[in-house]
Amino acid sequence: QVQLLESGGGLVQAGGSLRLSCAASGGTLSNYAMGWFRQAPGKEREFVSAINWSSATTYYADSVRGRFTISRDNAKNTVYLQMNSLKPEDTAVYYCAADHAVTWHVSSRTLEYDYWGQGTQVTVSS
Repeated sequence: QVQLLESGGGLVQAGGSLRLSCAASGGTLSNYAMGWFRQAPGKEREFVSAINWSSATTYYADSVRGRFTISRDNAKNTVYLQMNSLKPEDTAVYYCAADHAVTWHVSSRTLEYDYWGQGTQVTVSS
């Protein structure tokens, strides 16, 4: 069973940056595609970004493309989400998730992910 622990959230002003980390334990991260999702109060959880096991494929939601960058370090069992030019509408709890897939494919669908972290709060003030 893979355990995921997010960190790096916090309060930042609009236009600022944060880097989220997701550390995995109990499994080998290179066996998983990884995704970041977020959920704002009163809204459904939504896809943010995903990366396949080898970093060959990345995928972004339209709302964050060009501002966020996903990356991974399999040797450290860690996935990152660099968030730049943050906007108040980026405020949400951010979750990382693992999809047991060793392919080029990445998914934006929550149902395809097998393991989830507890989330880290990101708040962007205007």
